[in-house]
Amino acid sequence: MSIKTIVITRPSGQARQFIEVLTKAIEQAGIAKRSFAQILSLPLLTIIPKDDEQLADHIATVLNHADLAIFVSPNAIESVMRLLERNWQDFSKNIIPIGVMGCSSAMALKNHGIGLEGSPTPIYMPSSNEQWDSGGLWTVLQRLDWDWTTKKVIFFKGDGGRDWLADTIKKAGAAVEAILIYTRMPLDVANPAWLAVREMDISRSLWVLTSSEAVRYLGQVTKDELPQGLQHASALCPHHNIADAARAIGFGEVFTSEPGDEALIKAALAWLTI
Repeated sequence: MSIKTIVITRPSGQARQFIEVLTKAIEQAGIAKRSFAQILSLPLLTIIPKDDEQLADHIATVLNHADLAIFVSPNAIESVMRLLERNWQDFSKNIIPIGVMGCSSAMALKNHGIGLEGSPTPIYMPSSNEQWDSGGLWTVLQRLDWDWTTKKVIFFKGDGGRDWLADTIKKAGAAVEAILIYTRMPLDVANPAWLAVREMDISRSLWVLTSSEAVRYLGQVTKDELPQGLQHASALCPHHNIADAARAIGFGEVFTSEPGDEALIKAALAWLTI
């Protein structure tokens, strides 16, 4: 019988950390000896932060007059902080509150000391992991009872992706500016990472999918890179939007976990014991 394979589709840096934690969890659970699982990294998208000085100057200028900054992902946080190389509270005489959509972004902020200052930066985030998305964040922001017509909101995001929250806040009357802080580069079909994926038993594979855009790219290249298709493969997704995208490109079985790495790892361990 062929071995089971878990395919991690995150960008390389994020994938390494996740694979380390997952591997340790598998070893501690004693699953590896029973099912001989292998873990593959297939970074479908590479995050490329923008690094030009003009953009850095522009961000510093707009933050000086911002009432709220929203980071759509941990990648957005890392890209901004890498580009600006300054403490968050140095950008304005008033502390600029921050909105994020999930725990991974909150942890990224803490890694940069944001929210841990003497006078902590307010961080708005849905409290329930079932609401870690743009809709959940908007629910939190509405509870602030702000007059949005007096507010300027800055969105930090990558190219592509959904603009629902920005459009919603704009309709509420706020002045909204979206700043593209990173780009995503698809994995070249000639990359050696595809080789192990082509050789595995796809019917015994679980794909951990954490980006709808990455899933759509996978769908584009599946015909050439995986001629057997995905109908016999399983997908694990932390959000219903990603799960819908996985079904749309042909995954035969789609599992939806709660958001967060802990939930993904728990679901992956459960799949290994099936």
